[in-house]
Amino acid sequence: MSFVAGSVAGALISGGVYYGFSNLIQTRTTEHRSDLHNLSERLVTASSVVPSPSPASTRIAHRPFLALIQSRWNEELASAFSAVTRWERHASEWGRKMLYGERP
Repeated sequence: MSFVAGSVAGALISGGVYYGFSNLIQTRTTEHRSDLHNLSERLVTASSVVPSPSPASTRIAHRPFLALIQSRWNEELASAFSAVTRWERHASEWGRKMLYGERP
């Protein structure tokens, strides 16, 4: 008796799973069909004239204050790097003098 009950229970469960997946696939297919139909209608009724984009020169925003800050920042960085380079040169000369003495 337990063999029959187990088989019936398995058949019911597998039938329920099959019905669930089948119903899900059917509803999704109906939704996709409806979406494709709507997109097709929009494509047919759409205008064929595409507006040309504005030229790049008109899309550039001039920001004089930002340009001033950026140039000042670049000048400060350049002066910092040149100062470090000078300090490094002086330190290497000082070290050379300490190790090898004055050059003739």
